[in-house]
Amino acid sequence: MPDTKPTVISQRRDFLAANAGIRVARPGFVLLARPNGGLGKRYGITVTKRIGNAVTRNRMKRRLRELLWEALPELGLPDHDHILIGRDAGVERDFGALQTELAAALTRAAAGKGDPPRKHRGRPRRSKQS
Repeated sequence: MPDTKPTVISQRRDFLAANAGIRVARPGFVLLARPNGGLGKRYGITVTKRIGNAVTRNRMKRRLRELLWEALPELGLPDHDHILIGRDAGVERDFGALQTELAAALTRAAAGKGDPPRKHRGRPRRSKQS
């Protein structure tokens, strides 16, 4: 096990930058991975209010944090930022299933095989008429 411990991403700009990287969706979470220019293995966790109340969100964050602490030293991409975005299905999902999904997602990201870009889910844009 490598002695380099992953560090926490705390700045919003790093979370936003990760959106331009590889995206791998799984039932319990979405993994974003992006090179960080030699800053080592870093991780961040996002769980939105759509997941539930504060107790539920904090429980989800603790589960995702534990997953990352366990998997990143061995399977994490070197000099990359790893962001996990919690999904509804991840709250009550079996921890072993989440471990398997994270290992598969990190392997897929290491191979450069991300999911296709997301489609815009906002309001339909009006066409300009002259």
